[in-house]
Amino acid sequence: MLKTLVMATASVALMAGAALADPYEEFRDTTLIVNFPAHPHYDAVMRILPEFTKETGIEVEVDQLPYLKMRERQTLELAQDEGEYDLIAYVVFSKADYVFADQLENLAKYFMNPKLADPNYDADDLIDGYVYNIGFAGGSKGYLEGKTGSLFGIPYGSETSILGYRKDIFEKHGLEVPETYAEMLELACKIPELEPGMGGVASRAASGHHASHAFLLHLNPLGGAIFDDQWNPVMNNEAGVEAANALKTLVDCGPEGATTFGFGEALGAFLNGDTAMFLDTTVVAGQIDDPSKSSVVGKVGWALHPMGVERASQTGGFGIGIPANAENKEAAFLLMQWLTSKKGDKLVAMAGGNPSRFSTHADPEVNEKFPHMATFGEALQHADPDWRPIIPVWGKINADLGTTLSKVLTEDLDVQEALDGVAERTKAVMDEAGYYTWQ
Repeated sequence: MLKTLVMATASVALMAGAALADPYEEFRDTTLIVNFPAHPHYDAVMRILPEFTKETGIEVEVDQLPYLKMRERQTLELAQDEGEYDLIAYVVFSKADYVFADQLENLAKYFMNPKLADPNYDADDLIDGYVYNIGFAGGSKGYLEGKTGSLFGIPYGSETSILGYRKDIFEKHGLEVPETYAEMLELACKIPELEPGMGGVASRAASGHHASHAFLLHLNPLGGAIFDDQWNPVMNNEAGVEAANALKTLVDCGPEGATTFGFGEALGAFLNGDTAMFLDTTVVAGQIDDPSKSSVVGKVGWALHPMGVERASQTGGFGIGIPANAENKEAAFLLMQWLTSKKGDKLVAMAGGNPSRFSTHADPEVNEKFPHMATFGEALQHADPDWRPIIPVWGKINADLGTTLSKVLTEDLDVQEALDGVAERTKAVMDEAGYYTWQ
């Protein structure tokens, strides 16, 4: 779909000839106001924006906010007749809310416009799983690619899951990097015996979305899902129980206080040298290599998310889109296109951001500076865009799942009983939302 769109765009743009001589001329001296999160990727973006202004003459003012405050601000701004923002970054599970409320621009008309669309953009080079997860709506299941789908955003600051491990600890004890879940779980509980005081794997586990996130990390690789194809909850089947038990094992064999860990605490435990492994997002690589934040610089290796019945790694993080009520939509598209182009993607990668293109992960200069990029690129071949359901009612289901799993981790609530309860309540939520109307 993306390839066809870009080929058509290229043909029209090439016929335009002189129109492409200076695509920015009309927009010089325009000032764009954008809304980005306080996040390592967007810290890197701030370092490359002056290059965009130098090249295009378009000024960019950034309102950079902590994620939750950013979401609150966007909720207010996108509901106005005329909004303040020309371009926004949004986290993946906001996609369903914004598209359903008709608050994001469909990008097709911009990619069709020969005065705006760069024929060398090469959309096929964008990481498939990221594009479908972050950008598409209306296709399969309502939130993935498909014949009825449309593109509403471009991945920018997207993430997948990866296994970080302490090379020095593994070499000291002659340990093999785990390829499978069975190997990882065995090692997770062996490490504390070999290195007293050290946990096996740092994992999120805190009540709410952190525990849910951790459960989902294991669910897909172990063959599970939240729903079947008819929207019936199936997180309580055999694979779901196995995923919950895997999480419980990691927490039981983790560092002290593991049941209370959110993302920051889990990462902190690994940065401080309190665990031998870390299974979570690729976004942490920059902090692990930062001597001002990390005590394990130079000691960490990277491997693919361990295999269960299949390879399946997380998709998530951020994308960028144009609000439907933006004032400067065409100039905002030019900024979006520049940031996510091959040139922009490499610039942000070299500045410490998360690239969104296969070519950037394979780029020799990027890999010389960041040797982990090649492994990350390999992991992206297995990134699952359907890692979690991106539907408007997911927030309610996700909260219930996370608080219930916390009771499994802290109160020894029976796993099957816990997941059966979540499935029953999820069924009621989906029924009320109308998902069974046509059954």
